[in-house]
Amino acid sequence: MPLPPPSLDAMKDEAYPERLKALLTSNLDFHNHDSSYATHGIHPFPAKFPPQLPRLFIENLTYPNDVVLDPMAGSGTTILEAYLFGRRAIGLDIDPLALRIISAKVCPINAEQVLNTMHVLCRRVEQYLKEDNNLFLNAFRSYFDKDTLDFITYWFSPEVYKTLFYLKREIEKIEEDKLRLFFEIAFSSVIITKNGGVSLALDLAHTRPHRAKIVYNENGTKVFCEELLTNISSTRLRLLTKTLRPVLDEFKKRVNTNLRRDFGLADHIPIPQVINGDAQSIPLKDESVDLIITSPPYASNAIDYMRAHKFSLVWFGYSISELNRYRRKYIGHDGNSGSRYIALPPAVRQVLESLERKDEKKMKSVQRYYSEMRNVLSEMYRVLRPGKAAILVVGTSVIRGIDIQIDNCLAEIGRQIGFNIPAIGVRNLDRDRRMLPAGNRRDTNSQIEHRIHREYVIGFYKPLMRK
Repeated sequence: MPLPPPSLDAMKDEAYPERLKALLTSNLDFHNHDSSYATHGIHPFPAKFPPQLPRLFIENLTYPNDVVLDPMAGSGTTILEAYLFGRRAIGLDIDPLALRIISAKVCPINAEQVLNTMHVLCRRVEQYLKEDNNLFLNAFRSYFDKDTLDFITYWFSPEVYKTLFYLKREIEKIEEDKLRLFFEIAFSSVIITKNGGVSLALDLAHTRPHRAKIVYNENGTKVFCEELLTNISSTRLRLLTKTLRPVLDEFKKRVNTNLRRDFGLADHIPIPQVINGDAQSIPLKDESVDLIITSPPYASNAIDYMRAHKFSLVWFGYSISELNRYRRKYIGHDGNSGSRYIALPPAVRQVLESLERKDEKKMKSVQRYYSEMRNVLSEMYRVLRPGKAAILVVGTSVIRGIDIQIDNCLAEIGRQIGFNIPAIGVRNLDRDRRMLPAGNRRDTNSQIEHRIHREYVIGFYKPLMRK
């Protein structure tokens, strides 16, 4: 529930930190709230926060036309909320699918044009599917490199990848950018779903997708079967079995579902800037932003976004090797250790030393995470106007039995840079509605279980400069 509208004095003087503190210490759970209004639900995305969370801070800490930034924009929740509230929104990300999703969320479309185009696309694909299979195989094999082709043929059945190939080829021919983007998102969302969509994956919300052992088509015909252990239970077998739905039927459903979303955003509000950029080097001027709301990746790659995203990105012309290079750019990726303890506060070094005694490799991953988050927070401090706030939503993390104290460590790093921390809020996660790589059954021995029950909402306040 929002506070009373901010007064000019409350937004510019010493009352601002108190207002920020009141928001951070309010109820931030937002359970049983509708989070699928406007275009928030046009594409699945793991571990996204509810739109009510950024809305709370946008509504209470900014005015119309203020600049709201999300430097790790992900699914674009903050960007869309800022847009809906008449703020000038800027979103950065390096993930190619995230950038497409954000752009589609804030792009008005013509429903009649979409439906007419969809019918033409599907008729053409249906016609192509009746043609000589050798023509398809030649075009298919020449389009992808070997590693990407191996990935596709492992994770998709022949019937499915043939339809997807023809469908994506027709979508590529659409000349109008926003129309093509709409169909790309519909195409992607029939692949990336919590239940694996039209791929052979059982659940693309998992950190490591698992391929089904037995797969049927919509007619009940077995199209895929792996060798199974003889002593497997019937219950376990059901969990490893999947029925594929027809690609074109699923595509039409998704198009019609997304058309029911409210794309009717105000014409007078500037379209948000969506930038392919790194949060460690934000391409904005000093002191040009009025509010930052963001959620960095989980520490130590607890949720590997690219593992799921590549299932659709390979169809958009990205090779597997190229997507692996993207992954290595993510904050705190395990591939590089970085320099030891560079510019990190004593509290952070103490956590790293405790972890190093358990697992040096994991320590290096967390060390890199905190080092790179220091770069991010420094950039956020630089672009934020004095007297304004940055809100960071972070997940808890226990690694090798060590709580890496992500809230306290990031707060200490922020203080080292020059931020004040009026408060750190806590929100308990609604596991039934949040796309996360874990089930409802709690396993206290599972590392991922320790990371997903709550989040911290850290308020960073940039003090006013006094003469």
